[in-house]
Order: sequence, then C-alpha cells, then structure tokens
Amino acid sequence: MGHVTYDIVEHDGGYAYKVGDVFSETFPTHQAAHEAAEAAARRQQIGGRDEAIQYQDSKGRWHEEQADGGDRPETDVEDDLRD
Repeated sequence: MGHVTYDIVEHDGGYAYKVGDVFSETFPTHQAAHEAAEAAARRQQIGGRDEAIQYQDSKGRWHEEQADGGDRPETDVEDDLRD
C-alpha cells in the first residue's frame, strides 16, 4: 500500500491540487481547490473489485497485471497557502 499526498498550489491564475507532477483543473478560489483535494483524497480510499489493468511505463513499454481492488493508498492533503 502506498501514500498519496494532494498539495494545494497556486496555478494558472487560480488554485489547484497537485499529486506529484500532475495538476488538477484550476479552481477560482483557494477554498474550492482545498475542498476538491479533500474529496479526491476520500475517493482514493474507496475500494473496488480486483481488475486486470494495462499501463504504459515511462519507456513506452506496456504491462499487464492484476490489481487488488482493496489495496488502497493512505492519503492526505497538504495546504501551506494562506487565505
């Protein structure tokens, strides 16, 4: 099981949450971005069915594996911005 952190950041003239190097859509307010990050973090905790998945790695190779639907990461929201 891994860990996912949602960081609240200023982005494109507004605010967004970011996981690693990936940004969410831009929200007009800091509060809206924070609430969206909290909702995304909650959804990340919901388990599902085991599934066969395919994904492409950074070198362009495709992989197939069985994903455990109950293996959910821990999540948190980090927000160092001030309103």
